[in-house]
Amino acid sequence: MEIITKHCYIVSDPSILGGEPIIKGTRTPVRAIVENWRLGLSPEEIVVHLPHLTLAQVFDALSYYSDHQKEIDAFIEKNKIPESLIHSSVK
Repeated sequence: MEIITKHCYIVSDPSILGGEPIIKGTRTPVRAIVENWRLGLSPEEIVVHLPHLTLAQVFDALSYYSDHQKEIDAFIEKNKIPESLIHSSVK
């Protein structure tokens, strides 16, 4: 069952990514957009890298993040690749 938020493009669905906030109609989590933005990509560049999204969806995801930073930061932290796995594959 999809749970609608106050943001028109952001929903949560327990059957998709365990209920993590996503872009409606996709499996793209808000955290993916936030992580790209934190890497320095502009919203216009993010839609180039994620061409299935519209600019309005990206801006809404960033707006959602602004309203729910702790929640999205927790999802980002939960999904980080441990440093030990990153460094162990580089030799």
